[in-house]
Amino acid sequence: MIFACDEHGAIGKDGDLPWRQSTDLKHFKRTTMQRPIVMGRKTWDSLGGALPQRRNIVMSRTVLEAEVEQMNVDEVLALAESEDVFIIGGGEIYTLFMEHAKEIRRTIVHTAVEGADTFAPTLDGEGFYLIGERRVEAGPKDEHDMTFQHWIR
Repeated sequence: MIFACDEHGAIGKDGDLPWRQSTDLKHFKRTTMQRPIVMGRKTWDSLGGALPQRRNIVMSRTVLEAEVEQMNVDEVLALAESEDVFIIGGGEIYTLFMEHAKEIRRTIVHTAVEGADTFAPTLDGEGFYLIGERRVEAGPKDEHDMTFQHWIR
């Protein structure tokens, strides 16, 4: 899994990211490049199209009109047996795969989002261990400082 959240676990507001963090987007791109990424329909819609150089997979209860690969939970889990698959959101999809996740890349954006409506799953009690952490000051195209974390179980 990979996600950015505020200091209280918020990951979204009104169907979009509640911040502009160029440094985190670059981190996301580097981390997920050349790997399958799995997302829900709302996340797919928010992207406006496939992310390049990645296998884009959407989970939805309905068939999408867009030409994008769709899978169900069992198909994603089967794929994850042979490839490093990144779950990229949203909230429902993170919850669905939390028990199966072996690794989480979390960015904490040092802010508190008012009116957030989508939240990351909590890592408390899930058996994850923090193996790396790096705090980064906001760059010229970032709104906030952030901390990159790497968790495994």
